[in-house]
Amino acid sequence: MTKVLVLGGGFAGVEAAIYLRKQELDVTLVSDRDYFYIYPTSIWIPTGEKTREDVSVPLDELAFAHGFQLIVDPVAKLEAKEKKVTLASGRILDEYSYMVVALGQDKLKQKGIENTLSICGKPEEATELYERLDTLVSKGSGKIAMGFGGNPKDPSAVRGGPAFEVLFNVDTYLKKKGVRDNFELTFFAPMEKPGQKMGEQALTMMDKMFKMTNIHKKVGTKITAFEENGILFEDGTKIESDLVMFISAGTGHNIIAESGLPLSDAGFVVTNDYNEVEGIDGMYVIGDAAALMGPEWKAKQGHVAEVMARNVAYNIFQHAQNIDSRKGYKEHINILCVMDTGNGAAFVYRSEKSAKMIPMPLVGHWMKKGWGWYCRNSKLGKIPRIPGM
Repeated sequence: MTKVLVLGGGFAGVEAAIYLRKQELDVTLVSDRDYFYIYPTSIWIPTGEKTREDVSVPLDELAFAHGFQLIVDPVAKLEAKEKKVTLASGRILDEYSYMVVALGQDKLKQKGIENTLSICGKPEEATELYERLDTLVSKGSGKIAMGFGGNPKDPSAVRGGPAFEVLFNVDTYLKKKGVRDNFELTFFAPMEKPGQKMGEQALTMMDKMFKMTNIHKKVGTKITAFEENGILFEDGTKIESDLVMFISAGTGHNIIAESGLPLSDAGFVVTNDYNEVEGIDGMYVIGDAAALMGPEWKAKQGHVAEVMARNVAYNIFQHAQNIDSRKGYKEHINILCVMDTGNGAAFVYRSEKSAKMIPMPLVGHWMKKGWGWYCRNSKLGKIPRIPGM
């Protein structure tokens, strides 16, 4: 039987393992942690609506449900041309015909980054955000700043949506606690128009939401450092803050940097539309690890990673059968999300043909909660998958 090695237990890697098994291939998935973490629903951990366990799916349950082998052991070294992987334990994996690299990305480091917490970093940070916020609420007042950064070498490697979501959820949370008037909330980002990828309509609506919720905004100025009590900017100003949440932009994974794979200026792996690494037969790279092709407003998102994964499962099966048929991901590039606010949401969609942001009152909040339930149970095979999701 054709053997496939999948590196990474996130959205791209798990989806690849599931769909490769649907092709009845012999699949092994390697992950540095023993659970699949549903990042889009972790936005409710800081406000106490969810716990880390609520948004985690044990990988051994997924492996049992779909029949793939699981190795929980971080990748220490990848030698691409040899299709050879050395794990942290010293174990060597080199007997696979195909390899799917879905290791994700690293984060750009900024001075004082240790003084911040991220909703898109290690899952433990989301729990610490909850603990820090709870302490401030118990105190009764405080200053909170939340924002995200950019990567000039690759604007697609930005996670802006979760920053907006956590910020608006915290605003709603503080209002429910009756202490919102005692808190100063500030959004910050170095670019002139953060969120521009969503389109002009979305930018206008976001400005209205900031004014309605009395959230201050500091944009268009480079961040120079994070301190224990705030954020320093290039123009000499400082945001005083008791709690800073910052989502750093992505950059190439450190393991990939030394792998011999072809890299973009930002350190992401260059592939073709079929996620093949040209020149290395049987090597595929998907998800955040891959340099994303497409229009200027493109963004690395989970649903695009899953399209790549499903396509690669198809492409590998066809290649193994010596059939010249492949599927590409570029035609599926779009921005799609339900941006939650804690008491409602907004549906955001952008493609080559349109860009829209549609307000959805309370129903939108429960739709996103429902998606989290769907994500968990459909991946476990407990309910049918909706085509394209």
